[in-house]
Amino acid sequence: MKPLAIVATLAMAAGMVGCASTRSDSGPLTIAKQGSFFVGGKNIKSETLSNLPAYAPSGTITVNQVYVRYQEPVNAKKTSVIFIHGCCLTGKTWESTPDGRMGWDELFVRKGFPTYVVDQASRGRSAADPSAIVAVKSGRQAADKLPQVFGAAQEGAWQIFRFGPKYPEVFAGMQFPLDAQAEFWKQMVPDWLNALPKPNPTVPALSELANKVNGAVLISHSQSGIYPFETAKLNPAGIRGIVSIEPGACPAADSDLSSLKGIPVLVLWGDYVNQSPRWAPRLKACKEFVAAANKAGAKAENVMLNDVGMPGASHMLMQDKHSIQIGTWLAGWIDKNVKG
Repeated sequence: MKPLAIVATLAMAAGMVGCASTRSDSGPLTIAKQGSFFVGGKNIKSETLSNLPAYAPSGTITVNQVYVRYQEPVNAKKTSVIFIHGCCLTGKTWESTPDGRMGWDELFVRKGFPTYVVDQASRGRSAADPSAIVAVKSGRQAADKLPQVFGAAQEGAWQIFRFGPKYPEVFAGMQFPLDAQAEFWKQMVPDWLNALPKPNPTVPALSELANKVNGAVLISHSQSGIYPFETAKLNPAGIRGIVSIEPGACPAADSDLSSLKGIPVLVLWGDYVNQSPRWAPRLKACKEFVAAANKAGAKAENVMLNDVGMPGASHMLMQDKHSIQIGTWLAGWIDKNVKG
């Protein structure tokens, strides 16, 4: 495929809704390859696919597939990165920030990494299974058979994402672009996590993807923070490194961590963690995990951004005002610790 010259704009259009900040990139970006595909998935037969006369109620559909969008720069590094979003969100997490600045999907391409962004199974462009909903709608199943789906309220998400101690208070020095808050809320979607089998179908799909691209660093966030570790336990082949950003959970310190032997692991945290009843215990557990992982032969680190000169990071640190500085530091960590 011939390189595609993509010239980054110097400023966002003045009338663009929700993008309060101008955008300044480092010049034209040349991409060797880009596209999208799916990994994972299986066919199922169902008798409750539709209640509409125009569509047959029975037949075969594909479920549990994971959508992947990729960009590969010219003269790409041998190490690819795979970005996995968290709760209530999609791969949009890694794209342009709410205020219109460059996202990490583009930043890491500019840093030379082949970059893959996924939508978790049953999220975004990864289709969900409608069978149970249609079955209840048609009266063939009781209402308690409906899938467990939820939407995160803006007020509750404010505290979870650590924009402040409670809605609408703001932590002093917090770097999330609150002037574009309305644009961020539009990113949030219904979450099907609790309606899916375990392990989450995203996990084996990540293993398939890592091997398909001949090895990659898995970069997860929040709800998906545990997925790279589960993927390594399933099959460590193809995993060149793990970056778990503010994971909802780390593996238990007393669990079998032998699958992580030789794998560089970074658990990365923003600010105000110890001020959050939700996140402080998770940080403690992850510190215990890192110590245990190193004893098991991993090369693990637990890093607080405040300790490396980048204070004020929220839970959505890849979208914060200093996200480029954070992403550049992370790219440097990968270059230093992960073998191509």
